[in-house]
Amino acid sequence: MKTAITILCLFSSQAVFSQSTENRADRQLVYQDLFKRDAIPKYGSDQIQNALSASTKNVGLAVLYSLLLPGMGELYVGEYGVGKFFTIGEAALWLAYTSFELYGNWLRDDARRFAASHAGVQLSGRDDQFFVDIGNFLNTYDYNEAKLRNREPEKLYDVNSGLFWQWDSDANRASYRDLRISHDRVFNNAQFVAAAIIVNHIASAVNAARLAISHNAAADETGMLEIRARVIGGISRPDGIMISLSKNF
Repeated sequence: MKTAITILCLFSSQAVFSQSTENRADRQLVYQDLFKRDAIPKYGSDQIQNALSASTKNVGLAVLYSLLLPGMGELYVGEYGVGKFFTIGEAALWLAYTSFELYGNWLRDDARRFAASHAGVQLSGRDDQFFVDIGNFLNTYDYNEAKLRNREPEKLYDVNSGLFWQWDSDANRASYRDLRISHDRVFNNAQFVAAAIIVNHIASAVNAARLAISHNAAADETGMLEIRARVIGGISRPDGIMISLSKNF
């Protein structure tokens, strides 16, 4: 839609002022009508340039905002109606990630306490692979024999260094193994959610950049200025010159 902001400058010549009293009265009415409109803004070249610059958006900032928090780039561009879905998704993903992490840690700690109670495992200073191995073998001797058959002597456990275990029953060993697999599965789900969080940030950044580029393209079109001039009263009997400044919004 084109909205015209009219800036009028009347330049009257000596010949115009020499016209009849009736023409002077008409001209005075024109002056009064034009210059009493205090609500019409006055635009200089600096003000026009500032207005146009304010209407454009920095694509880099839009991308940065969305990388920091999805949806904020869209908010910066003025399109949060789209960006809010990225923000909602971010909150939901972090809630899911936190839930998986808390539940996974609870399952892991519960499984290891179970191993300490039913297999005599010393928990401090043990890596994750050790807790995998104790779920696959009834005791340390069975584990070491299997590694020797596979010609993997570097993976043997020293039974005299606190790495010994002996399950009180194979059923309890199987129960522990199920618990360990469960907490590993939960932690894997948390990793998938973490990847989804990263994708959500990138997707929002790309979308914010696209919206900023579209916004700037539209601002370039709507910011075009047109200047027109016409003679008041016609060429034969000029009363002045009207200059109009038009801007698309």
